[in-house]
Amino acid sequence: MERLLRKCHIRSQLVRECMAECLGVYILILFGCGSVAQVTTTEDKKGQYLSINLGFALGVTFGVFVSRGVSGAHLNPAVSLSLCVLGRHPWLKLPFYIFFQVLGAFLAAATVGLQYYDAIQTYSGGVLTVTGPTATAGIFSTYPADYLSVWGGVVDQVIGTAALLLCVLALGDRKNTALPDFVQPVLVGAAVLVLGISMGSNSGYAINPARDFGPRLFTYIAGWGVDVFKAGGGWWWVPIVAPCVGALLGTLIYELMIEVHHPPSASELHTSCLEVTEGKMVLELGEPDCVKPA
Repeated sequence: MERLLRKCHIRSQLVRECMAECLGVYILILFGCGSVAQVTTTEDKKGQYLSINLGFALGVTFGVFVSRGVSGAHLNPAVSLSLCVLGRHPWLKLPFYIFFQVLGAFLAAATVGLQYYDAIQTYSGGVLTVTGPTATAGIFSTYPADYLSVWGGVVDQVIGTAALLLCVLALGDRKNTALPDFVQPVLVGAAVLVLGISMGSNSGYAINPARDFGPRLFTYIAGWGVDVFKAGGGWWWVPIVAPCVGALLGTLIYELMIEVHHPPSASELHTSCLEVTEGKMVLELGEPDCVKPA
């Protein structure tokens, strides 16, 4: 077995990262949409709304644990986009990450659909619908509440994803609060949990383009049809575009209000002083502390 596994080893770092993102999102959606399927098909007898929040929160937690050592566990195109803007992730890798994140979500939705096939057929009476009292498309993707306008949905997703990025960036900011590595995935899951508890009723808090589009594509292929793109006044594009806008907004807010104001570390001061010295610049404010003898 060890010899066989050694032959399966992939040398390409990019391919390994993409596989990790795919599997991480797969875990996220498997537990998240699986919890929705259980609550929906049992008509709240084996779980309620809090069960769904916990399913997605723990799905994120274990998805991060699965993939963080290889790809950094973005698990969300909006997160990948924000990290590219910050210069912490190569732009060249962005389309590959997005494709495999969507693929992981699609495969997980297909798995949930297979696992709950009999339950979905029984609950829906054999008719797969997007809206109505026995609608089941919402097991896989998000749809707006009846009262929510498209503009209201955009605002909802922008605010929710901005809040997510604020939390994610804070958890990864060692100059703010240094956390043990094993704690970070748990707290990222906690952030998703509190978003679901506080911002889930309007449209299901997608806050992740891959989480929504991959399963939506599955439902389109699996029998729910084109209505998955027509429902909610053509809602499908909102969980794709608005989270990206919200992620950039949340990133900008955190950078401007927190991270840019951190005092430089000793190593950064030393590097700065070396650059000044090498450039033969004269400092008018006296000799900086980092080059003074200890």
